[in-house]
Amino acid sequence: MTQSEKSVPVIVVGGGQAGLSMSWYLCQEKVEHIVFEAKTACHSWDDERWDNFCLVTPNWQCALPGHPYKGKDPHGFMVKQEIIDYVKGFVESFNPPLREHTAVTSITRHEDGAYRVAAGGDVWRAQHVVIASGAYQDAVIPGYASAIDSSIYQVHSQDYRNAAQLPKGAVLVVGSGQSGAQIVEDLFLEKRKVHLCVGSAPRVSRFYRGRDVVDWLADMRFYDLTVDNHPLRDGARDKTNHYVTGRNGGHDLDLRLFAKEGVGLHGTLDTIGEDVAHFLPDLKENLDEADKTNSDIKKSIDAYIAREGVDAPMEAPYVPLWEPDANNAPLDLKAAGVTSIVWCIGFRPNYRWIDVPVFNGANKPVWRRGVTDAPGFYFLGLPWLHTWGSGRFSGVSRDAAWLASQITGKDIPVA
Repeated sequence: MTQSEKSVPVIVVGGGQAGLSMSWYLCQEKVEHIVFEAKTACHSWDDERWDNFCLVTPNWQCALPGHPYKGKDPHGFMVKQEIIDYVKGFVESFNPPLREHTAVTSITRHEDGAYRVAAGGDVWRAQHVVIASGAYQDAVIPGYASAIDSSIYQVHSQDYRNAAQLPKGAVLVVGSGQSGAQIVEDLFLEKRKVHLCVGSAPRVSRFYRGRDVVDWLADMRFYDLTVDNHPLRDGARDKTNHYVTGRNGGHDLDLRLFAKEGVGLHGTLDTIGEDVAHFLPDLKENLDEADKTNSDIKKSIDAYIAREGVDAPMEAPYVPLWEPDANNAPLDLKAAGVTSIVWCIGFRPNYRWIDVPVFNGANKPVWRRGVTDAPGFYFLGLPWLHTWGSGRFSGVSRDAAWLASQITGKDIPVA
């Protein structure tokens, strides 16, 4: 260690719920460590969510270590400020060694096996490093967006706040995953004319046979399914989340109902040239596949109910409320009165600051339950790191406890 270096046994990169969960277990075990956060502990919930954002999973699944949900509505869905308060309450519950506004700019591994972490103008030496910065760093916007007429306002979903933020006129929402489908509803409820480019995202019903679908799936131990036992194995990590909402107590997001009530549905966006949007001829296929996924989930619940002899009310099969015609006409944005585009096509991870051999040929990190082949180097908080809940409030505690056990060499139970 050079004179200018500082030393700490463990460094955690990222002060969101994953990094904070890691810190909680390390604090319990009295392991000296530092959590570096480029912004603030709640910034992703505060700065990257729209005003009417709420959880799509019920409150009872909020189970950060030592800090379960204790409110009066376990089967409700926390809204944005409640989520922020929940995370802040977690921070206050154990006072982690958190250094906010301190970005990590590089990590290297030296011949002696230690990691050198540059953060906030200092260089730190650590034997263990946990990357808990998430997988949603770089917002995806296609290259051709720069050629769209500047009179059409463009915003990514992470920067969308509310309908009033957009100029008057129709809105084109690109992408029908969780964010896209919920933003369409947000705009529609504000009486905006909306066009939606429908991709391959699946959907799920909010309630079925008298209960929230999440409650059924929890009883069926779906959330304990590990990625190694998932039918898609590692491919599960690339699947888009099902669209549904917890808004106003929770309900289905049925794109066919949107269409019936006036939302313009189109297939996957192919490109926009000369301010004309061109779509793939896959609208019917995408709607049908989303409905099939929902139907398959219901069938699995039906089988569980029958197998376990559960007394649950019957429910009639879903009947599509609307069918698209064969028209796949392009959309002239200006002729249609479109003055805004909301890009809801996701994010790319950014690990360019990590110079450690833990990535495959596609520059994706390789791990098993968060543990990489580089001794003492770990990932936490990523989708399907180990189970469905790995990137969420519901399962990150289990993953953090596991990694804490790898660091300490002790068997640490999940809090």
